[in-house]
Amino acid sequence: MIMGTHKSHQNIINRLNRAKGHLEKVIRMIEDKNPCLSVAQQLHAVDCAITKCKKIYIQDHIEHCLDGVPVKSAKASKKEIEEFKEITKYL
Repeated sequence: MIMGTHKSHQNIINRLNRAKGHLEKVIRMIEDKNPCLSVAQQLHAVDCAITKCKKIYIQDHIEHCLDGVPVKSAKASKKEIEEFKEITKYL
């Protein structure tokens, strides 16, 4: 299914850009031999930020691309049902 831009996409892009900057900072921390605990904490923060983006993105897809397609109706194609099953693996 080809997807257009949704309202949440710009928010997700902004969040991912912040996470990207944060990840670059973590790389510098490792290169600068910062304490392991500090690096681990920052890696955890990056991981949480990306996980949040993923959840928002997948929820947005379900709400805008799959919502309203009755699962047991002739309108729900096998492809749409399979896509729903596949994307939920990433939650």
